[in-house]
Amino acid sequence: MTRLPSTEAQLLGLADRSLRPPHAAGRTLPPPRPGATRRPRPRPGSRDGGRALRHAGKVFAAEALKQHRTMFGQPLVVASMLVWPLLQLAATYYTLHPIAAGSAAAARWPLAADPGRLLGFLATGALAWAFFFSLVQSAWNFAYERTTGTLELLFLSPADRLVLMLANGAGALVQNAWLLTCFLGAAAFGFGALDVAGPWMYPVVLLALLLPAVAWGALLNSLMVFSRDSAFVYTVLDDPMWFVAGVRLPAFALPGVLRVLGAALPLTGSLAVVRGALLEGEGLGELAPGLAWLAALCALLTAGAVLALRLGEARAQRTGGLRLA
Repeated sequence: MTRLPSTEAQLLGLADRSLRPPHAAGRTLPPPRPGATRRPRPRPGSRDGGRALRHAGKVFAAEALKQHRTMFGQPLVVASMLVWPLLQLAATYYTLHPIAAGSAAAARWPLAADPGRLLGFLATGALAWAFFFSLVQSAWNFAYERTTGTLELLFLSPADRLVLMLANGAGALVQNAWLLTCFLGAAAFGFGALDVAGPWMYPVVLLALLLPAVAWGALLNSLMVFSRDSAFVYTVLDDPMWFVAGVRLPAFALPGVLRVLGAALPLTGSLAVVRGALLEGEGLGELAPGLAWLAALCALLTAGAVLALRLGEARAQRTGGLRLA
């Protein structure tokens, strides 16, 4: 029994034939003029690489514009992206500081006795949490793509699947976290709460937050595309994630089992690098093991996203349903 090609393959083939410029059969190029030199043809690898970069840039721009129009375009939404994280930061600080400073916990955790350092510890946690939890919200919003029918259109488009997952997460990340990042950065400079080895550490901090968060978002998006119960994942990755990752509490205060679970999350590694670089004055040498672990996690998360997309799409072609299992 012969297997018919999928609808997507037919549409992509038709689009490719319709965009191909026509030319007459047997037509040959005119000979070069005397004294004229032909331009060297670009190598196929460089041409394909530039085309892939332009394609990825268009997908990233389209996803960011779509999210801005549907979710982030209202002034009230922009204000809430700053107000709610600051309210959570203030509530955590005024809950933790009176207890930690006036008890024996200050002997084990000296940072708690210093209000400025404690606020810096909690502010870096709030910033990293805003980066990673915005990707959880982005994955949760894929449920609306399923109900409105636009998810099928995305899969029928010529956009690369992995680039689409990365673009969706990156657009949500930038539009969720840019305002809080600017405010906390300005406040930290204004109050002099930073202890940085050198100005070259700021790009390291940004990359330690940005790259693991984008890889984390790609994996979540790849899983949520083929899931009908995204609310369950949203609930699991809300309070449990900040608790085991040490966002508002030091990691040594957690039991050993929770510390092992937290080490598997990229948020934990990003927090260790960010706090070491901004609050402890550590350089690249001291942070090298943490950065290597983050790089390994990024590779594993990206590979997991690719595997989930391939398995889900192969099953969709066999059964017609967008599910992993």
